[in-house]
Amino acid sequence: MRKKCVFFLLLLTITPVFAQEGFVFDKGVDKITIPIALINNLTFIPIKVNGVELNFLLDTGVEETILFSLEDNPNVNFYNSEKIRLKGLGSEAAIEGLKTTNNVLEMDGAKAYRQLIYVILDQSFNLSSQIGIPVNGIIGYQFFRQNLVRIDYGNKKVIVYKNNEVNRKKIEKKFDKMAITIERLKPYLMGIVDLDEIKIPVKMLLDSGNSDSVWLFQDLSSQIKVPSKNFDDFLGKGFSGDIEGKRARISNFSFDKYNFKLPIVAFPDSSSIKNVRMVKNRAGSVGGEILKRFSVIFDYENELLYLRKNSRFGEPFTYNKSGIEIKHNGIQWVKETVKMETVPLSGGVTFDESGRNITNEFKYKFELKPVYEIANIRKKSAAEKCGLKVGDIIISINKEPVYRYSLEKLNEKFKSEEDKMIYLEIEREGKVLKFSFQLINDL
Repeated sequence: MRKKCVFFLLLLTITPVFAQEGFVFDKGVDKITIPIALINNLTFIPIKVNGVELNFLLDTGVEETILFSLEDNPNVNFYNSEKIRLKGLGSEAAIEGLKTTNNVLEMDGAKAYRQLIYVILDQSFNLSSQIGIPVNGIIGYQFFRQNLVRIDYGNKKVIVYKNNEVNRKKIEKKFDKMAITIERLKPYLMGIVDLDEIKIPVKMLLDSGNSDSVWLFQDLSSQIKVPSKNFDDFLGKGFSGDIEGKRARISNFSFDKYNFKLPIVAFPDSSSIKNVRMVKNRAGSVGGEILKRFSVIFDYENELLYLRKNSRFGEPFTYNKSGIEIKHNGIQWVKETVKMETVPLSGGVTFDESGRNITNEFKYKFELKPVYEIANIRKKSAAEKCGLKVGDIIISINKEPVYRYSLEKLNEKFKSEEDKMIYLEIEREGKVLKFSFQLINDL
């Protein structure tokens, strides 16, 4: 399990030519509030596609709407489909997909007609197992293009406003405003990174679909160099395969009037970004680990960003010290004991046939619980050194059954600022084994 879990940066090499409409509010509606799932700094939102509700990652880093993992939703109908090849982040070859047109996207209070959607046919391309909830797609520019979109990370909701002067004036009273640019349908800002005591101006993609704090592309600038204290890591997954690179801590990252001390930065290798169509002078990305510290409003039409700090702004930047990446691997029936309160009919104490008080008895119940498997282990990490292997099924952590945790809560166990001990009980080839290791800060 890595620090931020899997994030998908899906950048199509296709140039879309299909004229689409953005989301239009229903009559009498000028604001929509949508509860979201916020997992590993990523935002997930329900949207109906041709009448069927699906779960989307809200991602400013993609141009088009993308669907995958539709095996549980066979009733989704698509129109005017044709086969294409898709390519993006990752070092492997392009994958097969569908291009479909004239689709309808719908939220409660707004609709978008004539939508172009790309469908990934490869069922192994699956975000759900890495996140722990069903995820069917990714939506980017079409969601943001003509309305004011607020991602309120602190209160776990998205609010969509009509983009008019009245709403903008209300927002300006409570939020800081800064200029951004929209290039190739994505938002960019200018920032500064401190590397080896040198302040370097950087043009950065604002990427809500990236769960890290900052990415820097070392191969695109002679000034950007990986700090000497670093480690190799799996950074995520894209259309074209796994994204590999290094992680390191830098002294500071800033934009506008905001400073972030000692952030953890990812440096993807050149093979992982070779298929990405870069805008001129882009040096990297700003991701969810930074954005989660604000309530943030995107105004694509006017090329503006509105920001307001939340309670998480001053949190330290941590990372997964174990080197383990965990994925959800199905469900299992689990038997648990439940305390029962027996109410006597006569108002007295209840006894069984032998005279034993049964006022506080226990019984068994069966529930479906998640199964967690080790999907990846970082080389030279504490997990690798203690003997853990890919494919191990985790039974307990620190003597607590892991099925009691969500995937996100389980991830947090490995990001302690302290060098604490971790005790794991795992199943391997039908045998139960015990392992222990210490979380040590390598940065």
